[in-house]
Parts: sequence; structure tokens; C-alpha cells
Amino acid sequence: MDAGAFNDISLDDLKAGLARGAILLVDVREAEEYAAGHIAGALFNPLSRFDPSQLPVAGDGQKVVIYCRSGRRSVSAMEQARLAGRRDADTHFGGGILAWLNAGEPVVAGM
Repeated sequence: MDAGAFNDISLDDLKAGLARGAILLVDVREAEEYAAGHIAGALFNPLSRFDPSQLPVAGDGQKVVIYCRSGRRSVSAMEQARLAGRRDADTHFGGGILAWLNAGEPVVAGM
């Protein structure tokens, strides 16, 4: 897998996109990680049973963005999505939840 084949979104662009409803965020971490704290509004689609057909479909002006803990699993999920024909799921927040937390951003606990 070549991470260079995919797009990375910055923290500021992610926050701005979420605020205006332009980003459909997907968390591919496992259930216990998601429940412990995830970015508000993130959909849960864990990599261990990742299903590209369950990714949201972006509307006009929207983008699907995938994230995980630090960026490795999100690249794997984007590759699986690409192989399944989902060319629109090619962007991830490469720093993952660790970068989000390190920036002091809030998370939501629970499923």
C-alpha cells in the first residue's frame, strides 16, 4: 500500500469541514477504542470487519474522511475501499485520534 496514493487532511481543515457538514467522518478503530473516545459525529466501521459498502455516500460538496489511532489502519481502509470501487473514500486524517487529542480537541465516549 502506498500512502502517497491517498490524501491527508489537516486538523484545521477537518475541524472546518466538520463544522459546516462537509465531512462524513469514519472511525476504523475497534469498538473499545471508539467507545473510549471518538470525534463527535464519526461513524463506526472497524477495520477488523471493514465493509466499504457501509461507508457513507458523499453528497454535493461533501467528502468522506477516514481516521484511526495514528494513520496506519485508515490507509488500509482506504485501500480496501478503492479496491471495492469507492474512489471517493481517498482521504484520511493521518494523525488520527492521537493528533486530535494532542491538539486538545474534545472526544465523545460511548457507542
